[in-house]
Amino acid sequence: MASKSVERLLNVIMTIGSRRRIDRAKLFAVIPDYAAAVSDQAAERMFERDKAAILALGLPLVSERDVLDENTVRYRIDTARSGAVLDLTTEEYTVLLAASRAWDATAAGGAARRVRAKLLSLGHDADPDLLRRTPRGAVESLPVLTPLLEAVVAGRSVRFDYRAAQGAPAERRVEPWVVGVHDGHWYVHGWDLDRSAARVFRASRIESFPVEGPAATAPRPESPDLEDVLSRMLDSDDRAEALVRAAPYKALALRDRAGVALDQETFRLPVLPRPAARRLLLAEARWVELVEPAAWRAEMAEVLGAIAGTHEAPADLAVLETAVPRTAPRIRASSQSGDHLSRLISAASYVMTRGEVALDELAAALGITEKQLVLDLQVLFVCGDMGAGWEDLIEAEWEHGTVRVRNAEPLRRALSLSAVESTALLAGLAALEPGGGQAAEVVESARAKLLAAVSGEAAEAPAAVPSAAEVSQALTADERAARTADRAESVLEAVHAALRAEEGTPEASLTIRYSSADREGTSVRTLRPLRIESDGARSYLLARCELAEGERRFRLDRIVELLPAGTPMSRPAPGTSPALAGRAEGEVWLRLGPAGHWIAESFAAAEVRDPAGDSAASLARLDSPVLAPLVDAVLESAGAAEVLSPASLRDTIVTAARAGVARHTQ
Repeated sequence: MASKSVERLLNVIMTIGSRRRIDRAKLFAVIPDYAAAVSDQAAERMFERDKAAILALGLPLVSERDVLDENTVRYRIDTARSGAVLDLTTEEYTVLLAASRAWDATAAGGAARRVRAKLLSLGHDADPDLLRRTPRGAVESLPVLTPLLEAVVAGRSVRFDYRAAQGAPAERRVEPWVVGVHDGHWYVHGWDLDRSAARVFRASRIESFPVEGPAATAPRPESPDLEDVLSRMLDSDDRAEALVRAAPYKALALRDRAGVALDQETFRLPVLPRPAARRLLLAEARWVELVEPAAWRAEMAEVLGAIAGTHEAPADLAVLETAVPRTAPRIRASSQSGDHLSRLISAASYVMTRGEVALDELAAALGITEKQLVLDLQVLFVCGDMGAGWEDLIEAEWEHGTVRVRNAEPLRRALSLSAVESTALLAGLAALEPGGGQAAEVVESARAKLLAAVSGEAAEAPAAVPSAAEVSQALTADERAARTADRAESVLEAVHAALRAEEGTPEASLTIRYSSADREGTSVRTLRPLRIESDGARSYLLARCELAEGERRFRLDRIVELLPAGTPMSRPAPGTSPALAGRAEGEVWLRLGPAGHWIAESFAAAEVRDPAGDSAASLARLDSPVLAPLVDAVLESAGAAEVLSPASLRDTIVTAARAGVARHTQ
């Protein structure tokens, strides 16, 4: 059942929008909630809140004083501004619609939930073929993002409870400068008022809903760059060109950084600070040997030896019994009236633009269940122009699975996107970009139009307030250096061509050489591509694999070569390193130090416990995690992560680490 405020707002919009203009006294007399208010002041306060909500929807509500009587205020909705907010092509609208679906609407903040509904109000039809071929992106969906983005745009401070790497949560008061995505995760960069210093906060570690505070006062950098700030956290005066020896077709991220052939065994990385280089090399420790600098090589052997030694000793399982289960943060992503109202208006506009729409089609477009859609239509049915009597209510029908909406012309209009909502949409576009392929040009043109619209909106803001365009541009931060452009583009072009081809034709299949992360060597596979999916900074191809005789997911950056049709399929030859295919069976418990807490977040830990007497560490339970990336993460953590159970996985860590030690001590 919709709240009374949603019904009231819809009635106010219908009553104002159904006539050329209406004065305040008449409006207060015909809207039941205003007329029934306990006092004139209460009605005034209610109406002021409603005006703000209507403007936030993107409806051009105009207040005008009567030229003959200054005490009379009249209201109207500016019909001259009722056209489409963004001048989009069908292709641009399609990729924006796909970007809006990158958010988990049930977990994200209000801005993300409103975006899809507002796009549907534009009256466009998507290109179904392009929508099928557009990557399915995934954005880290957190309810705390909307108030953080609003604070950046408004130039205000916020306070929230934050769990840093070193222990229990504590309240932080922050003036955010930029909120952006890096490697698939959201970060907040700004001025920490209690520490009088610039700080970076990972949004997923915020454990309370951010509360808006006073206006920001600290000097703000002219162009805050989240990518630069995060990279400087691994900076050092000890910098060099590392000489690396790697197994052919392995350590692909390192090869891409160096810009060398995928089968070249020895190559140099660009100049990197020692901490950054160590982390990159440890993440690929199963496949690489650091040849020089000699001091860095000795450090690699020492770190890997320490990891092996930790896992050779008996695990302290007693710590699991005395640890205290950590309560999950309770941050509700409850629907707000603005979210519901934008969906109601968009549903009415969507139907009236098309005459009639199937119930299941409309529910799918809005991203809600058919049951929720019927509840929405029931709300429309009892609302309308309150100044014309009950006979002038909205007519909504949904019998026999077909929806029709009449007598609701004031709702047939495009809802403009706010700066915060545009920022949420730009983050969704960034999630699609790595797998965009031939749609990349459309993604870029849609991004440009969004940025232009946001820049225009922010132009009137005070100079001290960060523009929404700057916030949006920060969202495009990406690990582009982790891909070789030519190889990635050729693979994407071939995949998109296969997706466009007719089912059953030779053009609908691809033959590839694939380098799996879980074993040595490469395999040759013939695939029928089904769709592209993006998860954070990575893109995957879902395809039917003839070799596996079923559907499989392949990381696009591990497709190392496109082969001629008819090339015989093959699996990797047996190697000497442990095979890490598939998932661990059952539970995996990890003990994580401060530098290893990211593993629990990256693998979506099912449970976290705080060990007694050690506030800096945590214990994380992973349910059936994928083996290869987990082993690589433990090695990458440089000793900050220990596998407690199962014992077989501890043995695998020992084997992988000792092999790395041997390569670096020969």
